[in-house]
Amino acid sequence: MQDATVLHYPLEKRGIFSRVRGELGLKVFLTDDPTVRISNPIAEFDNMMGTPSEASNAIRENQQYTTNNQARNFQHLPRNNQTMPQQYQQQMNQTQQTQQQQQYYTSIGSMPPPPLEVPGRNMYATGDMRQENPQPQPRIVRMFSSSSQQPIDHQLKETSPSLGGGRVVGGRVISNKKPGTYDLVEQMQYLFIQVVKARDLPNMDLTGSLDPYAEIRLGNYRMRTRTFNKNSRPEWDEVFAFPKETVQASMVEVFVKDKDLLVDDFVGLVRFDLNEIPTRVPPDSPLAPEWYRLQSKDGDRTKGEIMLAVWIGTQADEAFPSAYHADSVPLDPSIASTHIRGKIYPAPRLWYVRVAVIEAQDVFAHERTRLPEVFVRIRLGHQMIRTKGVQSRNANFQWNEEHMLVAAEPFEDALIITTEDRHGANKDEVLGEISINLSQVPKRGDSRLVRPQWFSLRRNVLVDLEQLKEDPHSSKIHLMVVLDGGYHVLDESTQYSSDLRPTMKQLWKNPVGVLELGILNIDGLHPMKTRDGHGVCDAYCVAKYSQKWVRTRTMVNSLAPRFHEQYTWEVYDHATVLTIGVFDNCQLGDERSTAHLDGNSHQRDHVIGKVRIRLSTLEAGRVYTHNYPLLVLQGSGVKKMGELHLAIRFTVTSLFNSLYVYTRPLLPKMHYIQPLSMQQQEYLRHQAVTIVATRLSRAEPPLRREVVDYMLDAHAHLFSMRRSKANFFRLMSVLSGPLAVGRWLSEVCAWKNPVTTVLVHVLHIMLVCYPELILPTIFLYMFLIGLWNYRYRPRYPPHMNTRLSHADGAHPDELDEEFDTFPTSRGMELVRMRYDRLRSVAGRVQTVVGDVATQGERIQSLLSWRDPRATAVFLLFCIIAAIILYVTPTQVLAVLLGFYLMRHPRFRRKLPSAPANFFRRLPAKTDSLL
Repeated sequence: MQDATVLHYPLEKRGIFSRVRGELGLKVFLTDDPTVRISNPIAEFDNMMGTPSEASNAIRENQQYTTNNQARNFQHLPRNNQTMPQQYQQQMNQTQQTQQQQQYYTSIGSMPPPPLEVPGRNMYATGDMRQENPQPQPRIVRMFSSSSQQPIDHQLKETSPSLGGGRVVGGRVISNKKPGTYDLVEQMQYLFIQVVKARDLPNMDLTGSLDPYAEIRLGNYRMRTRTFNKNSRPEWDEVFAFPKETVQASMVEVFVKDKDLLVDDFVGLVRFDLNEIPTRVPPDSPLAPEWYRLQSKDGDRTKGEIMLAVWIGTQADEAFPSAYHADSVPLDPSIASTHIRGKIYPAPRLWYVRVAVIEAQDVFAHERTRLPEVFVRIRLGHQMIRTKGVQSRNANFQWNEEHMLVAAEPFEDALIITTEDRHGANKDEVLGEISINLSQVPKRGDSRLVRPQWFSLRRNVLVDLEQLKEDPHSSKIHLMVVLDGGYHVLDESTQYSSDLRPTMKQLWKNPVGVLELGILNIDGLHPMKTRDGHGVCDAYCVAKYSQKWVRTRTMVNSLAPRFHEQYTWEVYDHATVLTIGVFDNCQLGDERSTAHLDGNSHQRDHVIGKVRIRLSTLEAGRVYTHNYPLLVLQGSGVKKMGELHLAIRFTVTSLFNSLYVYTRPLLPKMHYIQPLSMQQQEYLRHQAVTIVATRLSRAEPPLRREVVDYMLDAHAHLFSMRRSKANFFRLMSVLSGPLAVGRWLSEVCAWKNPVTTVLVHVLHIMLVCYPELILPTIFLYMFLIGLWNYRYRPRYPPHMNTRLSHADGAHPDELDEEFDTFPTSRGMELVRMRYDRLRSVAGRVQTVVGDVATQGERIQSLLSWRDPRATAVFLLFCIIAAIILYVTPTQVLAVLLGFYLMRHPRFRRKLPSAPANFFRRLPAKTDSLL
């Protein structure tokens, strides 16, 4: 008995189509030992469950419970799922995907996000199987859509507001009146007061001088102009706007005062009755200002006049963007500045500057005792590039290198090229220099050849007479400098580009549509700083599309600001993205406001959130009114800062041009004729972002650097473990479709469902006999799928998804690493831990890349005679296959191949096939790696 071993016997099948498989392990022996007794599993089961009747009842109850659960889950299936195995397969696939994600998180030392609720999984989970009233399972209608994975508080909310064109219901504007210019925002009336200038003002000080300013009083509103020192004829030319819906007065007063140290002196005033103020509706001409005689407080005339223009208008008024708004300025006029005004910023037109350094002649080093190492340094503003060092004994040097830089119109910086001699580390000596004005450089829009020119290098060092006698000729350098206007200068992230046109306007095509954006309001803003002991927020919005940046006015001291401003852009390509960012204004100069609530410096405008809208996802002519959640990723995780209410409409002006755009290359043709390397693109994009940020910061009011960086995703190229995970699972999601087809084919070949396999055999024979039906069948199938999916098409633009971004389940250490500075500012031990983790992840990536390269090298080794026996066998197979294919009809071979791949499991073996074994034995270049 001790020598007996377990033997495995395969189970015999009753027929060819029997699904029985497996082996039965038996231990057979002959013994006369009386201690060996016959086992009684029924008795053991009775001992565990109780009496035989109790055991039978327990088994019966368990079977009944399982049957009820299956029936209940089958009832909750959607109507397009007709069989239980399909539902079970979806559940198992989802379970397997969740397990793979958890294994990946465990391998990189992170925490997985909370698992998805998969309908029907409770029947497999651990717990009380005898639950009397189990919870009903939800229907699997949108299980794999992005909206189902997104938390409810982070989803878009469709609204039906009443705008200037009418009420928006389901994307359509319902109104009997003709829409006006500002039909995507609520028409709001404002009282505009333009204070132009004053004259003949009396001197109020003892010294005979006057420091005048104008103050406007309307109910509780107090607004004032800037002060002119010692000037009796000031020219303010400032416009003030008061929302008419909040005005609680019947008179508006304009005071002229003299600025003093203690109490400002009264000079005069002008009163207007609100009921007598005219209304101006664009496109009416602007209202002409008039001279008004100043009066005393009793109504008597005094000395001096002031020029004013007073009218009632709407947001369509051209004075609206530049006006000081009473609803966006607090009662304290000391913080009223240009930083609160809305503006439109045209981005500078960027050019690529191509510099080809060919050669230089008569370049003599000052030290004749050694062999000089000469290189060329190219400088344009803050950009600097250098060529390689070249040595020569005859004072002639050749480089033949091309470099590219970024310049912006108008060209302010000159292109400076110097030849330098490298003496050692950080020790270079200038041998010659030349300055080139970019306004005189030729421009080109294609790849035509530009003739190089010789430039004389001027010396910046003093030389003696003996050296001039030895070197009577001036040094020259051979250069080709050109402004490449056929490229689109990439200043945005390539995934979120808002403009794809080349730099030269002559190469622009006609626009295909018009984009209209209405910025309505923000709800539920979080306090960003404290002022007078209360949490406040001074919010403003910045929208960027194409070469036009817009900035709304700043709404001061408001956690629910109402903007209602509308902007318009021409669209040249609908494969572009509109970006809207919300920021907290920290430049008001209010000493009562403290630092930001998260502890950061109050000198930087703080980010509240961002919204991206891809135009290709919008239906033409439809008005999209949604509340977009403002989601910000912080060190503590994802935080919702509020909801931005927008109204968007994309109108197609030419349907033919709109469809023709799909046939054109995404970028201008110069990107394909003379492509830029990835390293060049990253370097040039960084330079372009710096130039745009510098130019926009010089505007009034300025767009600060942190705003431009956030809008252009300037730091998106930095490493993030969270983004790496998101991209990995995005790739897995893309491959899930082909993998599902592969699993279905493997099930067909394994005869899991004989009826399906037989139908596939019939379809295979039909397509082999009539191969002309293959492509029509495929296209007809895709047409039917697309037609079926039309009813499930998305009704709203895509928005940021925290679940897809792996932001809601990110580990705190990963978030801290993502927000770390570059270079790092963390401690040595923490950096060491992160480095080891990165090495672990990179090691797995390295292994996968190596395996893929090995398979490709094995394919290459089939004909390389690296393995002479394998190559000979493969050549023999090729000649035999060629002969067979010549004499045998292709249809017969296709039928036989299909039948062989779908053969019954009875005729299969678990061992790998001979071709697979042959392929795995082929050599690769792994033997040559160190």
